Amino acid sequence: MAVPSASPLFLREPEIRRGVELLYFGYSHLTRSIDRRLSEEGMGRAHHRALYFVARDPDITVGELLKLLGITKQSLGRVLGELGERGLIETRAGQQDRRQRLLRLTPAGAELEAELFQSLRERLSAAYAEAGQSSVAGFWTVLEGLIPISERQRVADLRRHR
Repeated sequence: MAVPSASPLFLREPEIRRGVELLYFGYSHLTRSIDRRLSEEGMGRAHHRALYFVARDPDITVGELLKLLGITKQSLGRVLGELGERGLIETRAGQQDRRQRLLRLTPAGAELEAELFQSLRERLSAAYAEAGQSSVAGFWTVLEGLIPISERQRVADLRRHR
């Protein structure tokens, strides 16, 4: 499929609306690729986000995960409680500060997260391959531009946990 080029007036309303629509539908179809599997487990996207970021940063604190996800303590508590009951995530006290709660995936949690990630990887890899290398860098630049400057360091820090 030929990729339409953006108008030289790319900041006009039609181009902005097209970008919003593409973000919405792209993300929607990407996450649908894992929704069925999550549903089989009686879980939703909030569970997946917690699994994903705990996998990226084993021993992340509950406080750090709260900041990263930008959700309420109550919502995260519910999600972590359910993941713990299912044997997918474990919590332990911090070594320096025993009040700290450190999160880590169990082997079953790591297996489920890897399965979900594989589905996402397949979809994104296909889209990246179709778009080409220079488009991928541009896409990342645009997405990073959507993140407030005050939060960009938190996102950049994720790269260190590869």
